[in-house]
Amino acid sequence: MASKLDNLWNDQEAAKMSEPELLKYRSNLLGSDLRITNFGGGNTSAKLTMKDPLNGQDAEVLWVKGSGGDLGSIKLDGFSTLYMEKLHQLKDLYRGLEHEDEMVGYLPHCTFNLNPRAASIDTPLHAYIPHKHVDHMHPDAAIAIACTKNSKELTETIFEGEMGWLPWQRPGYDLGLKLEKVAKDNPNLKGIMLEGHGIFTWGPTAKDCYLTTLNIIQRAQDWLEANNKTDAFGGSKFKDPLDETKRQDVISELMPLIRGKITNDQRKIGHFNDSDTVLQFVNSKDLEPLAALGTSCPDHFLRTKIRPLVLDFDPTAKDLDAELARCVKGLDQQLEAYREDYAAYYDRCKRNNSPAMRDPNAVVYLVPGVGMITFAKDKATARIAGEFYVNAINVMREANGVSEYVGLPEQEAFDIEYWLLEEAKLQRMPKPKSLAGRIAFITGGAGGIGKSTAIRMAEQGACIMLADIDQAGLDRAQSELTQAFGKDVIRQVHCDVTKPESVAGAMADVAREFGGIDILVSNAGIASSAPLDETSLDLWDKNISILATGYFLVGREGFKLMKRQNTGGSVVFIVSKNGLVASPGASAYCTAKAAEIQLARCIALEGAPLGIRCNVVNPDAVLRGSKIWDGEWRQERAAAYDISNEELEEHYRQRSMLKRSVLPEDIAEAAYFFAADLSAKSTGNIINVDAGHAPSFTR
Repeated sequence: MASKLDNLWNDQEAAKMSEPELLKYRSNLLGSDLRITNFGGGNTSAKLTMKDPLNGQDAEVLWVKGSGGDLGSIKLDGFSTLYMEKLHQLKDLYRGLEHEDEMVGYLPHCTFNLNPRAASIDTPLHAYIPHKHVDHMHPDAAIAIACTKNSKELTETIFEGEMGWLPWQRPGYDLGLKLEKVAKDNPNLKGIMLEGHGIFTWGPTAKDCYLTTLNIIQRAQDWLEANNKTDAFGGSKFKDPLDETKRQDVISELMPLIRGKITNDQRKIGHFNDSDTVLQFVNSKDLEPLAALGTSCPDHFLRTKIRPLVLDFDPTAKDLDAELARCVKGLDQQLEAYREDYAAYYDRCKRNNSPAMRDPNAVVYLVPGVGMITFAKDKATARIAGEFYVNAINVMREANGVSEYVGLPEQEAFDIEYWLLEEAKLQRMPKPKSLAGRIAFITGGAGGIGKSTAIRMAEQGACIMLADIDQAGLDRAQSELTQAFGKDVIRQVHCDVTKPESVAGAMADVAREFGGIDILVSNAGIASSAPLDETSLDLWDKNISILATGYFLVGREGFKLMKRQNTGGSVVFIVSKNGLVASPGASAYCTAKAAEIQLARCIALEGAPLGIRCNVVNPDAVLRGSKIWDGEWRQERAAAYDISNEELEEHYRQRSMLKRSVLPEDIAEAAYFFAADLSAKSTGNIINVDAGHAPSFTR
């Protein structure tokens, strides 16, 4: 049983707010609950009296969520403001459905107070409803009713005349006029159900509107719970579903393979969902026929494409490895069949002025017994696409439970997906950052160089997996980077680079979290100092284990993952000037660092035919922020030069040719250079970042 919607309105807080602030408050409350509306979905508005800045007279102004906003996080500058008088004047300019889109071009002429926030296509839908406060939401419970074959009759039954009903129509100016007519002709209505789309509700105050919206959604939810007594999706097809560990094993194998096969000009990031809702659907008897019907609500399919791809996989097979191999073998055929089907859909539905066909690959991939994968240009978009398809699953379950689910007609779906106004919005999107769609795995991610490298790459759009043996440091680093870049792009994994199973597990984690790997930064390390005759075997083994063997294990497993993806990649080894020039009293360290450089050259040789590059960054004397220099190494090097710990940084600065200190950010910049396409034609190379150290010159 679904939980009741909570009334989150706080009268004490609301009493302190202005009318625009109350609109924002109402919007944030509604947007905080995915049962009410998804990220970026829905609209809210208020018709408020404001002082006209031109004449000081009162003017009625429509405040409405602007284009591209999100209700849960919207601020006051996220609302468009338009003169209601001018919006009504637009009625005289309207030339009919065939000229619908031109009305959007008039909206900027109605702007109040030079507000730069662009008005959305839904503006007329709010403007002409003759009520002060209006909500437009996409709750699963209401859409389930809106997407049944007898939607109108169910609306009348459930709401007993308090909700009007309109047949499906693409959002636009004409729909705004139809909403106005229904609301004016039926003054006792509390809202209107839009077939295949969602609901409009209203009220005289912000609080009244909010409570009405909750009440209407709750009534729909309660009625569905009372009347839906069928087995969801025709019942379960698989009696013994896979446990979580097996699901993770399957998905770690599938995601990089799919990602590699659907990569084109824009790399994609993956998201995996095996929630109870998703598992119920992918384990059901009706999975394939329902998936083929596609989604209905425009907000759903704009983010999920018209339909998902159901992978050919049997989770009940006795030999799961053999079944996974069979599924993988058939991937190319399934993916190509989907692309051909999408191209045929485009050809059937295209108009004379339709934009060129976009990426024909699926967004949503359903794996029986395992869960749902979504791929998009970035992690947030992939996650949100998954959330929208979960909404579609909920809608199909409830609609089929009380009637028959109806997907959006194909031509209507196409006309929204390839709407010229949507295309114009896509063309206005900023150019992707240099590492957009790429995934970086960084060992030693909790330390100074590792964290600085993560920051530099995240700044350029990469998703980051921080790997380290220091759990407390990992937690701090993830918290810091999440605050700076958001929850979607930063992940962590505890990893001991000396243990094969730990490294392999960490690579499986990055495959599940993001879909694969494009950039591998091997940076985990230690430093030690001892005269040769005082170097114990334990000290020698420790250096070799972490610095040589650790780099080998990480490089090997990362190479395997990149090879499986088959989209190339960049491996960056953070080594040391000691890999080129030996220092007295550090034989174990210098030898291990030299091994790292030689290993990088081997990877460069073997990786080149696969498009996998491998390069080396050699730091020297990076004292600030480095965990290596926090312990005995600093004391040992200071003792070697017969100076105090505090004098060590100045000693290295003066020793350098450029007389400058080397910082973690400097190493991060070099690592970024090798990771990005800036160095696309470089492999097997070395950059020294040491402020100038003549003995370390590579030639």
